[in-house]
Amino acid sequence: MARGEQLEVLNALDVAKTQLYHFKAIVIAGMGFFTDAYDLFSISLCTKLLGRIYYYHPNSPKPGGLPPGPQSAVTGVALVGTLLGQLFFGWLGDKMGRKRVYGMTLALMVVCSIASGLSFGSSAKGVIATLCFFRFWLGFGIGGDYPLSATIMSEYANKKTRGSFIAAVFAMQGFGILTSGIVALIVSSSFNHAYPAPPYQDDRPGSVVPEYDYMWRIILMFGAVPAGLTYYWRMQMPETARYTALVAKNAEQAAKDMARVLNVELQAEAEKVEKFTEKSANKFGLFSRQFLRRHGLHLLGTTTTWFLLDIAFYSQNLFQKDVLSSIGWIPPAATMSAGEELFRIARAQTLIALCSTVPGYWFTVAFIDIIGRFAIQLMGFFFMTVFMFALAIPYHHWTLKDHRIGFVVMYSLTFFFSNFGPNATTFVVPAEIFPARLRSTCHGISAAAGKAGAIVGAFGFLYAAQSKDPAKTDPGYPTGIGIKNALIVLGCVNALGMIFTFLVPEPKGKSLEELSGENEDEYDDKADYATASSNRTAPV
Repeated sequence: MARGEQLEVLNALDVAKTQLYHFKAIVIAGMGFFTDAYDLFSISLCTKLLGRIYYYHPNSPKPGGLPPGPQSAVTGVALVGTLLGQLFFGWLGDKMGRKRVYGMTLALMVVCSIASGLSFGSSAKGVIATLCFFRFWLGFGIGGDYPLSATIMSEYANKKTRGSFIAAVFAMQGFGILTSGIVALIVSSSFNHAYPAPPYQDDRPGSVVPEYDYMWRIILMFGAVPAGLTYYWRMQMPETARYTALVAKNAEQAAKDMARVLNVELQAEAEKVEKFTEKSANKFGLFSRQFLRRHGLHLLGTTTTWFLLDIAFYSQNLFQKDVLSSIGWIPPAATMSAGEELFRIARAQTLIALCSTVPGYWFTVAFIDIIGRFAIQLMGFFFMTVFMFALAIPYHHWTLKDHRIGFVVMYSLTFFFSNFGPNATTFVVPAEIFPARLRSTCHGISAAAGKAGAIVGAFGFLYAAQSKDPAKTDPGYPTGIGIKNALIVLGCVNALGMIFTFLVPEPKGKSLEELSGENEDEYDDKADYATASSNRTAPV
């Protein structure tokens, strides 16, 4: 087969017109991301409530949230599980196939979402420990959804609108964040009869009304609903033709599956598939020098940019209630009951998600195949850097009552440009530029690097923000100097993200096989042959 020649079944996918199956795949894969975002970010709404239910001592002068230790555990344990799940299921998706592994991750998410809401214990530590256990395994299942959803969508899409389709799957994350706020608003409003009257002297362990304990449990358990609703349809999806043909080497099944999806007649091309998959130039493994030479810088680019992006993105999302409380946009905890505080935090998160987070995702969907991944990612990092410094340097100016709305607007713009920027593109690009037999694995590695950044952001922001401004008197919230310094650090992190973006190639308008080099029929030069000859490493 000549260099650049394509299998008929893969070419049919590359040039297929947008049709119903594309949108069906977006919804099926996207609902996994809807659930992922809901589960990961709904916990930030519950931490204040958990603190007031289980950790508020009667002698404490003012109600606050969870202490730093339990809060970092509850917030971070799911991220640790997600990181490990991305690595494990990413590798498994290349070994067993995308579809076979896809159902496992969703089933794990459903079970652990319900179990998180049923967390039990005879003491505060017992409840938090049980919650952390289930949230770890919830994160493990969520982790598998990243490489599998991205890989499946990239392998189903045509090359003209592939970026928009993958970005649309990821954009469901925005609706998950929005829904977590809406569900919290509904739950807190439903129990408003339980709010004690001011001055809330009975809002403490032993006298807290039982409804408060129901609130966080209902919010967490709701994450099982969207995942459960899409399980059947996910299991009905056929395996992707690129995996079936290029990895499993079953030309007949690949043609049969895609003929049914595309409603066209396709030839099996068994001999052509054999030639395509047996070319020694494309048999290198993940840990070979051949992979390092061809894709090493690409993998470095996708991992570093995702790592840096998630430091900022998860810090902002998981601790936005603390940032907004520090400038007084959310009132001090002492002025509210636990249920009212949940309502106000959820309202703030919902407003930001509706006005900036969700639109940012869909701007990417609209423009990614027009202006390209590279331009969007570079632009996003640039504006995130600008707005972070604009918030941090004159931080105390923004804390004045007349300037709080300006702070919220600029803070919202950092969410908009993270999503109309690197938060979307770091997910899209790793699903496009690596070979089919390593695609899920490399996406999992890139995503795991991102979750390592999220862990750094979650733990780092929590402890950095504990530094108090002496001018502030409310011990319930991290404020002042700590928040300001954290925002400066996040601005520097985003600036580094701009630099590492230059390692990432532009996949716009090219087929997956062009990008990965899988349709090359011969070695580029003698150096390629020498490298390949010395690396008879089996693919991992």
